[in-house]
Amino acid sequence: MTAIITDHFKQEFVQQILDDVVDSATNYYIGIGRSQDWDSSDTAPSPLNNVENERNFRLNMQSVKKVEDVSFVAGRFNWSSGAIYNGYDNSQVGYNANPHYVLTNNTSIYICLQQGKSATGAAQASTVEPTGAATTSFKTADGYVWKFLYTLSGADSTKFLSANYLPVKLQGATNVGDPANQIEQLAIQNAAIAGQISNIAVTAGGTGYTSAPTVTIIGNGDSAQATATINGGAVVKIDMNDSAATIFHGSGYDYAHIAFSGGGGANAAAQPNLSPRLGFGKDPRVDLKSTAIVLNIKPVGAENNDFIIGQDFRQVGLMKNPIKGANDSDFSSATGNALTTMTLSAVSVAFTVDKTISGATSGAKAYVDRFDSDTIYYHQTPDTGFAAFVTTEAVSEDDGSGAGTIASPLLVGDIDKYKGEVFYIDNRASIERSAAQTEDLKIIIQL
Repeated sequence: MTAIITDHFKQEFVQQILDDVVDSATNYYIGIGRSQDWDSSDTAPSPLNNVENERNFRLNMQSVKKVEDVSFVAGRFNWSSGAIYNGYDNSQVGYNANPHYVLTNNTSIYICLQQGKSATGAAQASTVEPTGAATTSFKTADGYVWKFLYTLSGADSTKFLSANYLPVKLQGATNVGDPANQIEQLAIQNAAIAGQISNIAVTAGGTGYTSAPTVTIIGNGDSAQATATINGGAVVKIDMNDSAATIFHGSGYDYAHIAFSGGGGANAAAQPNLSPRLGFGKDPRVDLKSTAIVLNIKPVGAENNDFIIGQDFRQVGLMKNPIKGANDSDFSSATGNALTTMTLSAVSVAFTVDKTISGATSGAKAYVDRFDSDTIYYHQTPDTGFAAFVTTEAVSEDDGSGAGTIASPLLVGDIDKYKGEVFYIDNRASIERSAAQTEDLKIIIQL
């Protein structure tokens, strides 16, 4: 037997994650790490969902920053003149090759309720960009029918809009003085009409029609009206009727069937596409089939000296509720260092990042992530082994000239990277950090 998990369940689960992230009792962090090359060509491998990969991510971690922003997201599809868009299809699994919604040049999102078609039933290119914030659907000169959903704020665009994703949210209650886009979206949500028929898809054109047959919509709703067009004796398209800027999608339909009568032909068939249960615009997460969440941080420069300047990283991960390195209590600071450090009583030659160091007495080895005056920030992996450095031993670079004497070999970082839950790991190509640089790190979790 096969089974499915519905989008409603996925959205409920994603909402729980979002609520957990913003809950003051929990702490979510995005961490970066792995300064050493992946291999001789430094090609990032695909991460594997196993305990070893999680452990290696922890071992390589350099720094963490608390998640600053979180939002539902859906795939980004920019409106483009000449592109073909699909009308909403209640039988579509996931996203069709031609999307059913667009992001316009003024960062507004519109859902396509009916595709523009020619007199022969061929899909037409969209040439008129939808505009305006009407609470009802509207038809443009190219034959497309659109419904406005919401407009992105500048802040949401900066935080969440990316090349592939756009933010989606259900607008809560608003007050006088709230941003105009929020008040506007709530008006759209409140004006949603349950049980509309967005469009009617022809599934069989039939034969022998000499005139357009009458289209009858049979169901438990009312007021939906449509007109058929024939070509070559077959029904080639059905348009929802419109008059005086009103498009007759009807309301209250939980189910519907299309019947044809007259026209002199036979065997035409069509399938009505019904809106989501509460109507278009009531919940954009449903309209846009959003089952993904984005978590965002923007590390700036050294970030309280917790992020390394002049070093690179190749892994990004998501952690929940890390623990302090110095004691077994919750870590909740804005940023943190995850590396082990050693202090030196003497330095004869300065150490260099990305070199491998060895202890003369212990034989311990480690990668150098950072060197500050008399302090080495380092990490160990299965490649170096996990032998412990010892006090007063000489330490030197295997592949460089750095040399000194250890004063204290094992000072833990701000967080205990072996505690806290790891929820996400992404392997990437090397990203170099600089003092003037801001990384915009977005983690997308798609269910």
